Amino acid sequence: MIRLALIGIGTGNPDHLTRAAVDAMNAADLILLPRKDARTAELIDLRRSICGTVLTGATRVVEFDLPTRAATPDYRSDVDAWHDAIAAAWSAEIDAHLPDGGALALLVWGDPALYDSTLRIAERLRAAGRALDLRVIPGITSIQALTAAHAIPLNTLAAPVTITTGRQLRDHGWPSGAVSVVVMLDAGCAFEALAPHGVDIWWGAYLGLPQQALVHGPLATAGPKIADQRAALRARHGWIMDIYLLRREARVCAGQ
Repeated sequence: MIRLALIGIGTGNPDHLTRAAVDAMNAADLILLPRKDARTAELIDLRRSICGTVLTGATRVVEFDLPTRAATPDYRSDVDAWHDAIAAAWSAEIDAHLPDGGALALLVWGDPALYDSTLRIAERLRAAGRALDLRVIPGITSIQALTAAHAIPLNTLAAPVTITTGRQLRDHGWPSGAVSVVVMLDAGCAFEALAPHGVDIWWGAYLGLPQQALVHGPLATAGPKIADQRAALRARHGWIMDIYLLRREARVCAGQ
C-alpha cells in the first residue's frame, strides 16, 4: 500500500505552507521532486528550498526527470499521453524507493484541486492496480495570492466569478454573463483577443516570491505593459507563472 499525500505548496514561498502541509511532508518516507529542463531549474530549486526549510526528520527526497509533453494540434491527446508517461515515471520511482509500500508525498503548486492534473495522474496508478491511499492537503491558490497582492476582493457584491484558462479565453472570448473572470494557464496574453473597452485587469507573476511583479489598470493601457513585462521576465528567468483577474463594468456586461 502506498499512502500518497498531494500537498499544496502555494506559489513556492515556504510561508504559504499550512501546518498540515509541513506535518505531511515530515510524515512522508519519500518526497518526489520533478526535474524539467535547464531553463526551468529555478522551479525545482524552489521545491528543494521548501524541503530544506521544513523537513526535520528522515524523509528522503528523490528527484526524477519529468516527461515532456508533445505539442501537436491535438492538445487533449497530447495531455493524456503526457499524464500516462508521468504516471509511469511515478511507478518506476515507487518501485525503486518504496518497494514494500510506505508514505509518498508530492508537492503541488497552488492547490491540487484547482487546474492541476496531479489527482488525475494519481488515479492512473490506482487504475493500473496499485493499492493507493490518497490524501489531499489543500494549499494557497494563485487566485488567493493574486487578490491578496493587489488587496482586492475576488468578486463584486453578490456577483459570481468565472475561472477559466487562457486557451478558453482566446478561443471563445469573454464568458457569457460574466462580470469577474480569473484566467489561469495562459501561455501568451490571451487578453489581447478581447475588446478592451470597460475592462480592468489585475495581473501578477511569481506571486509571493522575491521577483513578484504586479500590474493593474484599464486593459487598454495595462495590457501592452503586461505583455512587454511578461516577455522580459520570462527571458530573464527562463519560466513564468502568472495569473490575472479581468473585471467588466456592470453596464458593459449588460450590453449597454
